[in-house]
Amino acid sequence: MSFLFGRKQEAYGNLSVKEYRERYFEPEADHVLVDVRTTSEFAGGHIPGAINIPLDQLSRRLGEIAKGKPVVVVCATGNRSRTGADMLVRSGHAEVYNLKGGTMAWMMSGGKVE
Repeated sequence: MSFLFGRKQEAYGNLSVKEYRERYFEPEADHVLVDVRTTSEFAGGHIPGAINIPLDQLSRRLGEIAKGKPVVVVCATGNRSRTGADMLVRSGHAEVYNLKGGTMAWMMSGGKVE
């Protein structure tokens, strides 16, 4: 029914902070956490284990992200990461997730940043 309203169906999944913690972070499951914020935002505090590839560089740096692992994309609030997740899916990554609420939701839920 979404086609009637012009809204496309995302090819990536969405994870809440709780789901991310339970599925990937706390069990230290093999995955790639890509933070698409600017380098200055990233330097100001990021989720431990994240790699920083700013959204405006992502299309040029896709080769830095392993294709055989789940990829979780995060930004400040979950908006830019949706764009990044879509790029990753279109480049052939099979298991891609957007972290809903981004780094802000992570910190508000008590998550530490480095």
